[in-house]
Amino acid sequence: MGRYRLPGHRSGAHLRDDRKSAQRTDLARDGEESAPASRPRARWVLRGLAHRIEVSTAGARLPWRWAAPLVAIAVLSLATGCNRPSSDQTVLRFWAMGREGEVVAELLPEFERSHPGVHVQVQQLPWSAAHEKLLTAIAGDATPDICQLGNTWIPEFVALNALQPLDPYLAGSSTIDHSDYFTGIWDTNVVGGKLYGVPWYVDTRLLFYRRDLLAQAGFSAPPKSWQELYQMLAAIKGRAGPDRYSILLPLNEFEPLLMLALQQDEPLLREDGRWGNFESGGFRRALEFYLGMFQRGWAPPLTNSEVSNVWNEFGRGYFSFYISGPWNIGEFKRRLPAEKQDTWMTAPLPGPNGPGASIAGGSSLAVFSASRNKPAAWQLIEYLSQPAVQRRFHELTGDLPPRRASWADGPVADDVYARAFRDQLERVKPAPKVPEWERIANEMRVVAERAVHGELSVDQAVKELDVRADRILEKRRWLLGRGAGG
Repeated sequence: MGRYRLPGHRSGAHLRDDRKSAQRTDLARDGEESAPASRPRARWVLRGLAHRIEVSTAGARLPWRWAAPLVAIAVLSLATGCNRPSSDQTVLRFWAMGREGEVVAELLPEFERSHPGVHVQVQQLPWSAAHEKLLTAIAGDATPDICQLGNTWIPEFVALNALQPLDPYLAGSSTIDHSDYFTGIWDTNVVGGKLYGVPWYVDTRLLFYRRDLLAQAGFSAPPKSWQELYQMLAAIKGRAGPDRYSILLPLNEFEPLLMLALQQDEPLLREDGRWGNFESGGFRRALEFYLGMFQRGWAPPLTNSEVSNVWNEFGRGYFSFYISGPWNIGEFKRRLPAEKQDTWMTAPLPGPNGPGASIAGGSSLAVFSASRNKPAAWQLIEYLSQPAVQRRFHELTGDLPPRRASWADGPVADDVYARAFRDQLERVKPAPKVPEWERIANEMRVVAERAVHGELSVDQAVKELDVRADRILEKRRWLLGRGAGG
């Protein structure tokens, strides 16, 4: 979602680092961009290399049968290093994060074959450093042409006038049909009525649950409403005893409470994001429901770091429900023993009176306003947005595609655990689209944790949240009052 990477939450599938990406000479890690080698220098190196390689550190000559293979290896290495784009090619600089930045290079050869005048240079950034590096690049007028952005970052970079509006390109595109995208996901890219990104992959959260333990408690299907969820949590806890729980809601994650709040009619911020709206009846209901799961002993008041191993604890029945994202499909498949693989399933979130909404997370592809290669950057976005390419990307990363057409075939369509996500993605909502949102979300987590521990009542918590949100939004109010964007 954004720059605050809480345990158990990430954007993309970078937990799957055991799968290696293809070798590409133009895939650079952060800070490893090298200047193209000149051909005259390469020829000079080769002329002297045969002589140099025959001499050991002690001054003795190596036999030619040893030196010749080394010369051949060096020649091949230099030839590979000299495989640079020609001067008449457009070079697209593409920054991508985490696992996505490692594997996207595997998708690019076909793009470059179909666009022979374009060469893509990928730079992979760690999520932990990406936000600050992007801000530094904006300040130094050194932004890439195209970049992966967590969709909660988009309002911030729009406020900095760093992103290019994409509406004119979309209007002329025969590849990207915005109606094929999940509505809530597409909406995360629209700020002030303009489109600033195209969804690349989606994240949302829903229920992972132990269906065997749910059946033992007397239920044959997951909950469809808040009332049903409460009934199931009570029944599971009644069977589990004092040392086990019904649901895990880590206190260092704001997402569970946020999703309950997004299921309400009232917005989290009011007056165009100028003020907090946490004292509204909707957020109050969400907070009361959230706190009730702790107060009744159904959820342990723990952070992720206090749970030794989430997957093992889920497997041994320490808790039966867990709210998480698509990256954990692969983790549960790998980490749970074979005899436990048939005991778990995924389900959409229940809402107050029926199926509920969840958060519209994920990453988008954006073009920087300073790019001199905007048409070529849009062509790359179009290519990466093709359903067949999105399905291949899913195979490489486990990321979920943002287009409905991409779900029609391939492994993502056949994965029984992914089907609940397909359903949930029809009911996702964006977080408030203000640059300050992630700071406010972190304050929501802090205040909610205090309420869980009994330090704040519901009345005190919602008032405290509005005070903190209003303080964070003070500069926004000032800018909007002067007629500036925000």
